[in-house]
Amino acid sequence: MSDNVAHALSGAGGGIVSMVLTYPLVSISSRLQVQKNDASKDAYKNTLDAFFKILAKEGPKGLYSGLSSGVFGIAITNGVYYYCYEAVKAIFEKAKGKGKPMSTAESMAAGAIAGCAVVLATHPIWTVNTRLTVKKGVEGDEKKTKSNALEVGLQILKKDGIAGLYAGVGAALVLVINPIIQYTVFEQVKNKIAKMKTLSNFDFFLLGAISKLCATAITYPYIVIKSRMQVSQQGEEKYESILDGFKKIIANEGVTGLYKGISSKIVQSVLTAAFLFMAKEVLFDWSVWVLVLLGARKRAAVKSA
Repeated sequence: MSDNVAHALSGAGGGIVSMVLTYPLVSISSRLQVQKNDASKDAYKNTLDAFFKILAKEGPKGLYSGLSSGVFGIAITNGVYYYCYEAVKAIFEKAKGKGKPMSTAESMAAGAIAGCAVVLATHPIWTVNTRLTVKKGVEGDEKKTKSNALEVGLQILKKDGIAGLYAGVGAALVLVINPIIQYTVFEQVKNKIAKMKTLSNFDFFLLGAISKLCATAITYPYIVIKSRMQVSQQGEEKYESILDGFKKIIANEGVTGLYKGISSKIVQSVLTAAFLFMAKEVLFDWSVWVLVLLGARKRAAVKSA
């Protein structure tokens, strides 16, 4: 068995670790992204204000709304992404010859293919997670009863069909450029540093942070539009397309509306990516040995990442 499965397992494990550690920031940034009326007394003014208002109104659990679907989603997302990315990467490297790293164009192509696969496979999970996190379009919430991911998914299917689960998928596909930028920066910088020294876990932490910072800063407006399209919208508030979303946000909230929650999102994204890359490198060898113990691969085939 190739290293693709080990990369998928370690990527999924790393994603779970990073998601659990940073989920309060995920919750806060999502709520800020979908907030349209800043004048309301309950509106969140900034990240810190949102943190204290959620704690006061909902308690610590409010910061972890939708965590189970988020953990499930990130495990599937990273598993699919790393498997596809490493598979495409292996094809490129085999074609070029052993020991030759991918070029920037090849890194981008691998990221695009893996990213599209992830979006098509996991978008419904993230639609459900967004609604649970921001508590909009969740019928159980309106009735003051608890709703779980399965119930919310069924609510969406009943009301809007499959299209409801894929609301905002166009923006999500555009956001494929986010991991492309992230992994391209990561791979290229890693290759340069690796020529000068052996990379430590802290180096992977920094590389993950830097690469995600670049990607998030460039693509954030699409993240806002995707989040808003994933929650239940009615009448004139509904975005008919990505362009329509841009027009309505700029017309009603100004350009700053496209960057709501960016501070918490950048911190969350950078920490998530940093923890993810560091945890993935640590978990890779463990994943390989698990596969060996399960008989899924031969001991002689074991190698480091």
